[in-house]
Amino acid sequence: MSAAETPLSGRWIGIYNYPDGSPSVPFDAVLLESGGLISGTIEEVDDWLDEVHLTATVDGSRDGATVRFTKFYDSGDEGFDTVLYDGAINAEGTEIHGRWDIPGTWSGSFIMTRETGAEAGIAVEQGETVR
Repeated sequence: MSAAETPLSGRWIGIYNYPDGSPSVPFDAVLLESGGLISGTIEEVDDWLDEVHLTATVDGSRDGATVRFTKFYDSGDEGFDTVLYDGAINAEGTEIHGRWDIPGTWSGSFIMTRETGAEAGIAVEQGETVR
């Protein structure tokens, strides 16, 4: 199955990098893909923001091996509430890498990989528990 055919639904583990060399921020994501539309959630603990636990929702789309989504933080305490992501899916459909952008403020890189493989993505899509 090519990247364009592999569903993105499932658990992902990633990091995003700040442009000023601050420490990378790890995050956990659960994505759901249906008909080229992507939704989901992201959780992260940002050391740069004094170890604040942040949650966000995801809304976006996919076109072949290209993914675009917006991350909407649940609280506006960070001084911003949305971050734009633009990424590419690798040939195996197991990794997404690209750029994030807070318009007019700054941007950086990100990478995320499937937590447990394509089987988890299919199971999440079908509402099954993966062990």
